[in-house]
Amino acid sequence: KKFISKDKFAEDVEALVLSTEMNYIDAIVEYCETNGIELDTVGKLVSKPLKEKIKYEAQELNFLKRTSRAKLIF
Repeated sequence: KKFISKDKFAEDVEALVLSTEMNYIDAIVEYCETNGIELDTVGKLVSKPLKEKIKYEAQELNFLKRTSRAKLIF
């Protein structure tokens, strides 16, 4: 398997979000399916800025409660 860095993963997910207007959660799932990455292992690839965007999005979609202590676990 090829190695992918946090920066490259974040860059690719951002590009997918911008080009397709997907949300971040869907873009990560799509990226993983396209590149053969197990969703169980993707937590290690998610950078802090990307986590914050996912957290905000999850709160907007009511997947997470709106608290400052909300923690997203992959």
